[in-house]
Amino acid sequence: MATNGAALPSIVRTEQVLHMNDGVGDTSYAKNSSHQRSGVLKGKPILEESVRKLYCNMLPKCLKVADLGCASGPNALMVVNDIIEIVETTSFNLNLSAPVFQFYLNDLPSNDFNTIFKSLAQFYDALEENKGPGFGPCFINATPGTFYKRLFPNNSIHFVHSSYSLHWLSQPPKELTNGAETLNKDNIYVTSTIPPATHKAYLRQFQHDFKLFLKSRSEELVPGGVMFLTFVGREDIPQIRTVIGLLGMVLNDMVVENLIEEVKLESFNMPMYGPTAEEAKAVIEEEGSFTIQRLESIIVGWDANINEDDLDENMRCEFIAKNFRAITETLLKARFGEGIMDELYLRLKDKLIQMLVKGEKLESPNLVISLIKN
Repeated sequence: MATNGAALPSIVRTEQVLHMNDGVGDTSYAKNSSHQRSGVLKGKPILEESVRKLYCNMLPKCLKVADLGCASGPNALMVVNDIIEIVETTSFNLNLSAPVFQFYLNDLPSNDFNTIFKSLAQFYDALEENKGPGFGPCFINATPGTFYKRLFPNNSIHFVHSSYSLHWLSQPPKELTNGAETLNKDNIYVTSTIPPATHKAYLRQFQHDFKLFLKSRSEELVPGGVMFLTFVGREDIPQIRTVIGLLGMVLNDMVVENLIEEVKLESFNMPMYGPTAEEAKAVIEEEGSFTIQRLESIIVGWDANINEDDLDENMRCEFIAKNFRAITETLLKARFGEGIMDELYLRLKDKLIQMLVKGEKLESPNLVISLIKN
């Protein structure tokens, strides 16, 4: 995301500014990722099925797992713990000793890996307390880098997990800002009001990126290796309202009030695309390295994991705004500056309240996909 003018300077690539809010403060991802946690929990039965089937087929002495787009905060190690639990239970049922575990936590180099590292001692202590000192070794390493390229040696990984990452594109579609006129200047994302050319540009970028992801993983996974993916999707018809779409409306309001330069907004496009189930399936089948074991759409509320009875409209919408601030602020700050961030997300909360008052649903579809390498 550029910080001036219409063009994105080549020295500022998406991967340099795309990361969740770091630390453990009030607006951090560590404190505001319950939406993603809810989606992971909803997909857990399919995760259990995928891990169990892989382990029973291979029975490796050392199970090597890569979690791609791990971010930071409690969700990163929650997945590690879940996989250990599934494998340990399966081993017990088979009257086998649990394997050694090797986990690789991957995200872009700008990710807050330090917050994960600081929590490892407590995580290991809890493992030993729950499993006993005889529990097999568990090694956790960080692997920085974009997952749209190779990350591991050939045939070295048994299981790949990725949650809430693959809807992030490697870059916004270039054709949206090429030439004298921008194609998506009134929107920053795919909504029901965008021109067909804009939707096609986003779809092409997703197809390109997802195909690169699948090809890279097919080379890194062992034969019969499994991938479990969860990411933001959409219905066949783009939603009238999405949180990113609401952010675009807020930004347009702030342009009208001269709080943001129009030229900065006109050429800004969020590097994100939530595909339909059919769009994701088509890329998987065209790339050809994997067979789909499960592909399902689950609905996740934007305010998932809070008790609605205990919160009024203002508190619910503040909760949602904080969750989405944690995942979008670094991109918007790089483009529009830090000075407007508090006002921007306060206005987002107000837009969300308006949706609630109108009775609109605060939820979105997520895709859960289990794949096995051919």
